[in-house]
Amino acid sequence: MIRLHHVPMARSFRILWLLEELGLDAEIALYSIRDGSLRAPDYLGRAPVGRVPALDIDGISIFESGAITQYLCERHPEAALAPMPGTPDRVRFLEMLGFAETMASLVEQLNLNHIFLRDPSQASPVVVKLNTRRLEMTLAALEHLLGDQDYVLPSGFSAADTMMGFNMLAVPFYAHLDPFPAVTAYRDRIMARPAFQRAQSRDGEQDFYDRPFYPIPGT
Repeated sequence: MIRLHHVPMARSFRILWLLEELGLDAEIALYSIRDGSLRAPDYLGRAPVGRVPALDIDGISIFESGAITQYLCERHPEAALAPMPGTPDRVRFLEMLGFAETMASLVEQLNLNHIFLRDPSQASPVVVKLNTRRLEMTLAALEHLLGDQDYVLPSGFSAADTMMGFNMLAVPFYAHLDPFPAVTAYRDRIMARPAFQRAQSRDGEQDFYDRPFYPIPGT
C-alpha cells in the first residue's frame, strides 16, 4: 500500500499529482495545519518537523517533496519523468527541483505574514513587501527560463513540473501573473493535464486562504 500524508493546497499536492502521472494508487491521509494533527507523535515519526508531505511506500516513510519526487522517479524509470544522470537535461532538472522550493519558501513566508500570525495586522509591511518582491523576482526568472518552452525542461514535461506546478496554484494569492505571459501560459498548460485534474479532484478542501488575493498592507 502507498499512503500519502496530505494537507489540501499544500506542498503534498506535488506528490498527489505525481502519483496520478505515474498511475499509482494511493491512500490519502488528510491533515489540517490548524488542528495540531501534524504534531502528533505518530506523524512526527514520519516527518520530524511536522510538515507535509510524507509518503509511506515500500515499507519506509519518506518526507520532503523533492526527495519523494526523486525516489518515485527512480522507482519508475519507465515513466521517463526524470532525466537520468549524464543526460542533457539532468542538471536543469535538479536546478528546477531546488528552484521550485525557493519559490515555495517565499509563498510560505507570505502565508505566515498574511494568514498564520495570531494577529495578521501585526505583520511588518516592509517584510511583506520584501517577500512579495522576492516572489515576483522568482516569477521573472521563471518567465526567462521558460522562454518559448511548454515546460521547465527543453525536452518536455517532467516531475520538475509537478514540483513547480503546486507553486502555480499558490503564487496568485500574492502576486499577479499578468506581467508574466509565459508563466501564465505554463500554468494554464499544466492545469489542463488530466493527471493534474484528477489530483485536484482528490485534493480536499483547503482551510486557510479566505480571499482570492492578499495585497501588501497599505497598497
